[in-house]
Amino acid sequence: MNNLDNWEERLASLWGSLDSLEKTDFITRMDALTAELPPDAAIASFERGAARDSCGYPELAIPLYQAALAAGLTGLRRRRAVIQMASSTRYLGNPQRAADLLTAELQEGGDELDGAVRAFLALALADLGREREALAISLTALSGYLPRYNRSLANYAQALHKSDASGNG
Repeated sequence: MNNLDNWEERLASLWGSLDSLEKTDFITRMDALTAELPPDAAIASFERGAARDSCGYPELAIPLYQAALAAGLTGLRRRRAVIQMASSTRYLGNPQRAADLLTAELQEGGDELDGAVRAFLALALADLGREREALAISLTALSGYLPRYNRSLANYAQALHKSDASGNG
């Protein structure tokens, strides 16, 4: 069996061990695992970035996310890269750049990460002093997960957002 045949399984196993390993050991293991992929593999850059981000090194993660996106990262990993890069960018003191990235991401096709995009956008907007807009976006994201009152909550959130945009409220 080729080592790449079970690469995703080994990746999942490594991620499962994150909390039981020292940060440097986890990153070293991730680097070794991703080195099995072709040198220009977008997935490798993404996973290396995510490892550094998860270990508390967002400043090292951002260039790897950018490299992954530039290399043509696709699917859910692409969206995760944008979310994680925006989150790290916000954490490092640039909430406007984070909000710009996430606002653009909302224009992309929807998937199960829509709520995450909105949640991290809300954090960036709150950092920018746009709390009412952040609340509206948060409530919109939450409305999709409620067993009842989805439409009502989404409508109230939209009204809140409109009143914020018009300068009322």
